[in-house]
Amino acid sequence: MQANYEALLPEVTVAEVTDEALKLQQAYLDAGILTPTWEDDALHIAVATVQGCELIVSWNFQHVVHFQKIPQYNAVNALHGYDETAIHSPHEVINDDDEFGEGV
Repeated sequence: MQANYEALLPEVTVAEVTDEALKLQQAYLDAGILTPTWEDDALHIAVATVQGCELIVSWNFQHVVHFQKIPQYNAVNALHGYDETAIHSPHEVINDDDEFGEGV
């Protein structure tokens, strides 16, 4: 798995935490989607949303890839003028035939 991570690293853009992302994070918390205990998860989604990511892939089934929370995140996004962000698990987006899908 580490080799897969290292192979993909040159293709990654590191997104900064901006004031805009912090405001969206707070909007998720204010909406009650997550509690302050899980503010890092809210920030993850906020940064991706502000950066215009179309897809978030996560193993976090409790706070991110959660069938009740995904529409809530997107409702808050819409209220704040952001596009919908698709949120899925790795199993939903990686085919067994993918180069990095082996062993996942």
